[in-house]
Amino acid sequence: MILVTGGTGFIGSHLLERLSASGMPARCLLRQRKSPRSLPPGVEPVFGDLTSGQGLEDALRNATIVIHLAGVTKALTVADFYSGNVRTTGILVRALAGRAIRLVHVSSLSAIGPSRDGTPVAEEEPPHPVTHYGKSKLEAERLVRELAPEAVIVRPPVVYGPRDTDVFQLLKSISQGLVIEISGGDRWFSAIYVDDLVDGLLAAAECPRAEGRAYFLAHPQPTTWRELSSAAARVMACRPRTLRVPVPVGNAVGYAAEVWSRLTRKPGIVSREKVAEAQCRWWTCDTRRATAELGFEAKTTLEAGLALTLGWYKEAGWLKY
Repeated sequence: MILVTGGTGFIGSHLLERLSASGMPARCLLRQRKSPRSLPPGVEPVFGDLTSGQGLEDALRNATIVIHLAGVTKALTVADFYSGNVRTTGILVRALAGRAIRLVHVSSLSAIGPSRDGTPVAEEEPPHPVTHYGKSKLEAERLVRELAPEAVIVRPPVVYGPRDTDVFQLLKSISQGLVIEISGGDRWFSAIYVDDLVDGLLAAAECPRAEGRAYFLAHPQPTTWRELSSAAARVMACRPRTLRVPVPVGNAVGYAAEVWSRLTRKPGIVSREKVAEAQCRWWTCDTRRATAELGFEAKTTLEAGLALTLGWYKEAGWLKY
């Protein structure tokens, strides 16, 4: 039995669909207010709460693997990042004590930080996160290593695909004829199409050699935001104009977005911390360990992944082009 936390989110929903299609016994941890009706066929709902530990005993019954995807990527306050990423992880890991269960903890490249010189970051790079999101993910990693040293930690970079709402904002802007960039030249980044990431998560869950190891899961070929915009524009057959925003203007927009989020009580993707991340030249990671030890390689190219993603957005009515 595989227990998935965060199964109703972007990545988790794709993972549950794969488990359902393969016939693997799967269970999804849901908060009481979530409806289980949207779960794929065969996925068992179990109600619980990672902020209190309620329901974890039932959730972990007969489980042999836990894939921990639940977490916070945007928040109204700094404390929310640490509560949603560190405290909840600690509650889950402590509940695993004494059980023969493999934990796959899904962290982020943000926990380690960007490359300092353009060389893709390796797994043992000294961490230097640049945002509270990254710092909270790093603290969660350290807690996992302390309490469950045999756990597998995976660190995706940018993840995109059908149902994603973050990269979608950029693609929506391109479809409307505008590309917004932070001035200062090209920024390189690693990325992975969501179906490839699911492959990597399952490889990490099943490979005996993975015990106690950490892996970057990404397509081996980094790209630039300019290349992504150009590829998306080709798929949508549009010719957007580019607006390059100076960093001080970006910070002002980020501050305004934070104020709006506090007023509406809805955390948004734009913030000064996101601008700080966007200023970094190289958010790239080395994928060779995952290839050598897990036999995993992300095969979906950026162009192919964007075509699949944009096709889904169009069919779902999210974009018109």
